[in-house]
Amino acid sequence: MNTPAAPAKKPAGRAGRNLELPEHLKAYKGVWVFIEHDRGHVHSVSWELLGEARKLADTLGSRVGVAVLGGADEPLEQFAAEAFAYGADDAYIVHDPVLRGYRNEPFTKGLTDLVNRHQPEILLLGATSTGRDLAGSVATTLLTGLTADCTELNIDPVSRALAATRPTFGGSLLCTIMTLAYRPQMATVRPRVMQMPPRDTARTGNIVQGTLGMIETDIVTRLLDFIPDASSNRINLPYADVIVSGGKGMKNPENFRLVFELANVLGGEVGATRPCVQAGWVEAERQVGQTGKTVRPKLYIAAGISGAIQHRVGMESADVIVAINTDPNAPIFDFAHYGIVGNALQVLPALTQAFAEHLSRRRKQAA
Repeated sequence: MNTPAAPAKKPAGRAGRNLELPEHLKAYKGVWVFIEHDRGHVHSVSWELLGEARKLADTLGSRVGVAVLGGADEPLEQFAAEAFAYGADDAYIVHDPVLRGYRNEPFTKGLTDLVNRHQPEILLLGATSTGRDLAGSVATTLLTGLTADCTELNIDPVSRALAATRPTFGGSLLCTIMTLAYRPQMATVRPRVMQMPPRDTARTGNIVQGTLGMIETDIVTRLLDFIPDASSNRINLPYADVIVSGGKGMKNPENFRLVFELANVLGGEVGATRPCVQAGWVEAERQVGQTGKTVRPKLYIAAGISGAIQHRVGMESADVIVAINTDPNAPIFDFAHYGIVGNALQVLPALTQAFAEHLSRRRKQAA
């Protein structure tokens, strides 16, 4: 008697896994962005994420939604109209007195209730202090996966899952993470990582009003007052058009003044690598890179910076990168648009003088 052959084993790895979603999760559709706002202003990372959400939704053939939570008297409908201009199709709004001013507990309940009711497939938040706090709580409450501080978002062509890429192992590697068996798929992205999308004021969308169902006595924390930090806007590195950054190639803090002098002539900001910050040469707010700020200037001048991946992930989206380094094999020359092989201690003063003379001539001509 012939015995039927045993079925061939599926190969290990992604190709051999069952990528079919459980039935109860197939109803999840659409890509959502949490709109972060404070005292009447929306954080620009929300608009940056809408540009990515539009690309992801177009690939999936789905809609883009925004979740807008706030106080009873806050202009959430106005924020929704702005979201439509940046690519959203639907806005899910919750007005409630306890949502005036961010607190984790009511915002977590409000956002998780919206997700459970409307079932978006993907939920994106900014990797700000608010977004990071809220994303972790929401993911934990929903029992789903969260990929933090992503640098790239795509749709995997095989599983149609969100493929979220982020630095790992201290920035030495990039890994892509997918949440295959849970919904929604969540990710946070730092400000300025993604490009600001075009704004189309002719676009409109649908507004869906929701309720929170909490009262003040249900919440452990109280928001008593807001006291602004007088120096919080002193260094606005992520939104500078011109940044001159220095690395350990500047040798000592006295030489680092050359970086400040060039930045001052160009009307730009000063950045630095992590070793310079750790050495106490400049403030921590000036650090560019994986554990610092992500920037997207029109011009980025890197003086005495090797170009390690930890720094690269924070500045590689600059429109123009000019690298100055004595080592012709430095990694930064692999992705810089222009390279100067030379000593930054000599090149920076020459650039400062040349730009100063050029600007002086232009002012005289204008007069």
